[in-house]
Amino acid sequence: MLAKRVIPCLDVHDGAVTRGVQFGRAEEGGLRNVGDPVELAVRYDKQGADEMVFFDITASAHGRDTMVDVMRRVASRCFMPLTVGGGIRTVEDMGIMLKAGADKISINSAALAKPELIREGAEKFGSQCIVVSVDAKKTGDGKWGVISHGGRKETGLDAVEWSARAVELGAGEIVLNSIDADGTKAGYDLEITRRISESVDVPVVASGGAGCLEHMAEVLHEGRADAVLAASIFHFGEYTVADVKAFLKQDGIPVRTI
Repeated sequence: MLAKRVIPCLDVHDGAVTRGVQFGRAEEGGLRNVGDPVELAVRYDKQGADEMVFFDITASAHGRDTMVDVMRRVASRCFMPLTVGGGIRTVEDMGIMLKAGADKISINSAALAKPELIREGAEKFGSQCIVVSVDAKKTGDGKWGVISHGGRKETGLDAVEWSARAVELGAGEIVLNSIDADGTKAGYDLEITRRISESVDVPVVASGGAGCLEHMAEVLHEGRADAVLAASIFHFGEYTVADVKAFLKQDGIPVRTI
């Protein structure tokens, strides 16, 4: 069995790492400043993080440029794979971020607006570079819809169907974020994670809702995720990456250790 990955996520707003609940908006005072993205990335790199994800959480909504400078500074000091998303709308944007030091590109709203962007990116840079981030919100019994633009816009798409289509177009990984659970620390959405994991043949990263070590083990076991992504529990010092890995290993889940 392949080792499961532990991935801290840095939501970046105006150059600083922030944290909200259920996609809280900056203009509504829904974000809490956490710290400098470069220093946090260095901290998690030393703790043994398998990867790091950076999301420019305002880029899609406000048309802001992506974090080229942040990526350059992080890549110069960290050695783990880096994924970046937010405001990436073209293959040229992807190339700029990859040259700045990113290893993977995450697209969400842009992929929904132009699904062929997934194929174009995969053909130019390889599927391993293209991550499609899916923001899922429960819409009924056993149903989850896809929301875009940082939780602001309903698309009318089914989350499982969209994930499968993204993989058909060339996505090499799905990051599944539950809007209902995001930032609540009440646990991952196990059901939608399992459904999508079973419907695609690429890794699925579970995101949204991590509040304790047990939540991470649950989504890897019951949700059949390939990796866990978390923010608050790392940023506010509740657990280190090493704490998570030690717990997962004790629970029989294979992880990479330093």
